[in-house]
Amino acid sequence: MIYNNQRHSFHIVTPSPWPIIASIGAFMITTGGVMYMHLYKHGGLLLSLGVLLILGVLVAWWRDVIREATYEGMHTKKVQTGLRIGMILFIISEVMFFFAFFWAFFHSAVNPTLYIGASFPPYWIKLLNQPDLIVAMYNTCLLVSSGATLTWAHHAIIKNNKFDAVVAFICTFIQAIAFTGLQIYEYFDNDFDISDSVFGSTFYMATGFHGVHVLIGTCFIAVCFVRFLKGHFTSTHHVGFEAAAWYWHFVDVVWLFLFFSVYGWGCYIGTESYIDSLWF
Repeated sequence: MIYNNQRHSFHIVTPSPWPIIASIGAFMITTGGVMYMHLYKHGGLLLSLGVLLILGVLVAWWRDVIREATYEGMHTKKVQTGLRIGMILFIISEVMFFFAFFWAFFHSAVNPTLYIGASFPPYWIKLLNQPDLIVAMYNTCLLVSSGATLTWAHHAIIKNNKFDAVVAFICTFIQAIAFTGLQIYEYFDNDFDISDSVFGSTFYMATGFHGVHVLIGTCFIAVCFVRFLKGHFTSTHHVGFEAAAWYWHFVDVVWLFLFFSVYGWGCYIGTESYIDSLWF
């Protein structure tokens, strides 16, 4: 509904059922997750229903936002500015999320305890072999180049160049899928798992959550691609795409930190610790 007598440029959101339904879904996820981990009956079922409910709310809620922006004209310049600020704050919270993983990794690396043999990684862990490191390098190239092609798509949208935008979207999507496939291959090829001391825990927590963010970003880009084909974006109004691009560039930067710290520096000092243990 458009309020013709509205004398300001802000969007007064109409009553929506999605917040209360989302809170119910979140409660089901937390309760079902605890029940599942403590082997209570139907805990897994409650957890699964909560996840499905949250996914349904996300689809319906974002559908409403798209309708308000594209067909109802509710997203004025001030509303767009508010959405951009909200996305920036969300990315800042994601930075803090990954900062905790990096803190755990470096704290354990520079101050290994006696419980893991006073070495990091512990000398009994077989680190990534050369093919896995090469895979990580390929993934780095894929993500960096995908950020470039997504920027290409952004400039094409601004210039109303539909052909270049379509090609850039497809290139970005292919590189994102390739990254995920190579990450899965690396996980299956590793000789250690998440239960192998603090090194395995920090390695899989950091890289695994990054992989989840890659999947979310891939879905984000795919939705923006469909919206672009439907004509939802203009050269001056494409906040949804801007949010996807910012999110994807954040994912790129996090991976660069992961590659140079966890893969590069972490495996290097791990190799040194292993050699020292054999020497002494």
